[in-house]
Amino acid sequence: MDRGRWYRSVAGTVLAALAVGGCSAGGGSGTGHAGLASKPPAPSDTAGTRAGAPVVGAAAWHKWGLTPLPAAPQPPADKPVKLSATGTVPVFTHIVTTQKVVFITVDDGQEKDPKFIEMMRDLRVPITMFLMNDVIKSDYGYFKRLQELGNRIQNHTLHHPVMSTIPLARQKEEVCGDQKILTKEYGTAPLLFRPPYGAYNADTKIAVGECGPRAIVWWRESMQIRNMQYQAPDKKLRPGDIILAHFRGPSELKGATMTQMFGNLLRRIQEQGFAVARLEDYIQPPAG
Repeated sequence: MDRGRWYRSVAGTVLAALAVGGCSAGGGSGTGHAGLASKPPAPSDTAGTRAGAPVVGAAAWHKWGLTPLPAAPQPPADKPVKLSATGTVPVFTHIVTTQKVVFITVDDGQEKDPKFIEMMRDLRVPITMFLMNDVIKSDYGYFKRLQELGNRIQNHTLHHPVMSTIPLARQKEEVCGDQKILTKEYGTAPLLFRPPYGAYNADTKIAVGECGPRAIVWWRESMQIRNMQYQAPDKKLRPGDIILAHFRGPSELKGATMTQMFGNLLRRIQEQGFAVARLEDYIQPPAG
């Protein structure tokens, strides 16, 4: 498979948004965004800790040339996003919260740098992985090791098509196929779906709802190599923002490695005083 196939230019609104999202792009309907106000953050000032998470000392951060991030607060008991087992699949770009947290999502799965696993073991920064079977099938075990650190695996289609340009039947093949494989390989059915290039339509919502995931997740910022691209004109993070990154290597990052890109992402977050929380900790799955 051509390494850069799913990074190609696409027509119309998808092409316009590629400038913002790299592999992913705009073109979604933009309606039905979910999220409710959460409780204020629980006080915490111990760097590198999160409720129920192992303590990460400053030495681990310094190993990677980084300054420790603020501690993530206790997730709210009353989850900001509540999903239903039936009805229209919602779309959200952020979590509505007063806590000074952001969420990191990492897409595709092309790059499988063992140093990134080492980095994640050292730092225990939570990520959500939206994986596409066409590129992860060469090494399912790589992502299992990241999953074992507490990171969740979510649906990103079988082959990375522009969903809004294909018929419902094909969309269902893409979502249901990935759902089946990810559930088998990782033992848990994905709850969330991210459309390739961010492009979706009404048929995508139907396909997602019928295949198992209960929400479509978009983003507000996308990580490039050294800096983030922002949708907001003031180029600042806001509480509850979802950040898009990718499993990429030197050929896509102009010689930079996955760990260098991710380190730069953590620096940008640290500079603005945010903690990184686990996205799924702010989402209430359907009852039952």
